[in-house]
Amino acid sequence: MGNCCSDENGGHSGVGGNGAYAANQNNGHNEAFDALLKSRGYQGLYSHVELSLSATGLRDRDVLSKMLKLEEQDFLGEASCTLSEIVTKSNGSLTLDIIRGEQSSGPTHAQKSGKLTICAEESVASKTTVELKLRCSELVSKDLFSKSDPFLVISKYTESGMMVPICKTEIIKDDHSPKWKPIIVNIQQVGSKDSPLTIECYDFNSNGKHDLIGKIQKSLSDLEVLHSTGSSTNLFTSAAVGQSSQNKVLKSQLFVDSFFEKTQHTFLDYLAWGYELNFMVAIDFTASNGNPRLHDSLHYIDPSGRPNDYQRAILDAGEVLQFYDRDRRYPAWGFGARPIDGPVSHCFNLNGSSDYCEVEGIQGIMTAYMSALFNVSLAGPTIFGPVVTSAADIANQSLMKRERKYFVLLIITDGVITDLQETMDALVHAADLPLSVLIVGVGGADFKEMEILDADKQRLESTHGRVAVRDIVQFVPFRDVQSGDSVLQALLAELPSQFLEYMRLKRIQPT
Repeated sequence: MGNCCSDENGGHSGVGGNGAYAANQNNGHNEAFDALLKSRGYQGLYSHVELSLSATGLRDRDVLSKMLKLEEQDFLGEASCTLSEIVTKSNGSLTLDIIRGEQSSGPTHAQKSGKLTICAEESVASKTTVELKLRCSELVSKDLFSKSDPFLVISKYTESGMMVPICKTEIIKDDHSPKWKPIIVNIQQVGSKDSPLTIECYDFNSNGKHDLIGKIQKSLSDLEVLHSTGSSTNLFTSAAVGQSSQNKVLKSQLFVDSFFEKTQHTFLDYLAWGYELNFMVAIDFTASNGNPRLHDSLHYIDPSGRPNDYQRAILDAGEVLQFYDRDRRYPAWGFGARPIDGPVSHCFNLNGSSDYCEVEGIQGIMTAYMSALFNVSLAGPTIFGPVVTSAADIANQSLMKRERKYFVLLIITDGVITDLQETMDALVHAADLPLSVLIVGVGGADFKEMEILDADKQRLESTHGRVAVRDIVQFVPFRDVQSGDSVLQALLAELPSQFLEYMRLKRIQPT
């Protein structure tokens, strides 16, 4: 559910951590450290949801007995749903009809075979975090003419014995007795307070080849004892001796200045409190998509019903997000086209209305999209600024009304944008609002500008030098996920963490 590591100067801890630290980051980015994380298999944080199931009214298929005989099991029926359908219910429970399809003398027909109730409950472990404030003393120098630039990496062990990083501190320049900002470790990431951890101290090098100063192996429980007793532990290094290794104890020491365990509010807590995710869509109608009436167009509507990439992106995202939006009314826009008897518009209502932009349900988006294809002339250029501003205006109006809503704008595009700086200005402004922007790139265009907007490498900066308070954009090239069943997983990967970062930035807590 998001990135738990900071840039060179920031103190950004794991998702579930204190947003105040994240908000104070600069816009730098440590690609060298990212490479280290990926090489060790870091995959980010997720929420552990437990499902319990119960059934009623099942058909009796046993004539003489209800004893379980595994070799004689009968198919009673099936029910299906998405997890979002369950967790968005006020009581975290959903009841479905169990359907059995049977062959009769006529065509196949569905028959109800009882009801299935599914309850979802978030694991308490996924909410429990430990805030640590660490410092070291007497670190050895790894640089010839200057002091070291130390940072810490905390890693856990997998069942296979591989070390996987879970968080790190910021880098402190030229200091052999560094005191780092607090970092936050989620108990779920670790396994338990007694699970072994490795804390490594590195000297930062800009080429990515960081020098190991020393390390320790402790559990969170061990670190809690160090804090409560006011004691320290010596770092060590491993040296090869013949065919074995031997630990060399160093003078360098690690201290735990604070150890604070608490329960953090999670994404599901805010949903239970009444927060909604409101879905919005903006579709690229520029001429580079090709004539919609021709087979090679990205907007071609296949008579067989096979969706094009625009339709797939809408369906994939909408399939999940629709359940987080209670009224199922979605603002939908087009851009880069000339409506009938009008100039080129970079933000027009997809439903053709001049008064309102909403449509009913995901099918309403699909219908409005197909209708627009025959009622506008594809033009250009590709400009994002107006649709981002329109989405931000809606989010701001909701904020002024104190509504419990967070907005998600899906932009689907095939081209290179021509208003990069204007879009960055709009996104920097929108970062302070309850809004995230998901961008899907379709076709084979060069999407370098989209990667800039994604801001994974560097925080966005406005024309006037204002740096975005948080990253609100997730970009996915559709061609990169074509081999999978859905663009959904890549598209929504950062959304929960963006949502939580906003809540903590604004100090909004469910009651």
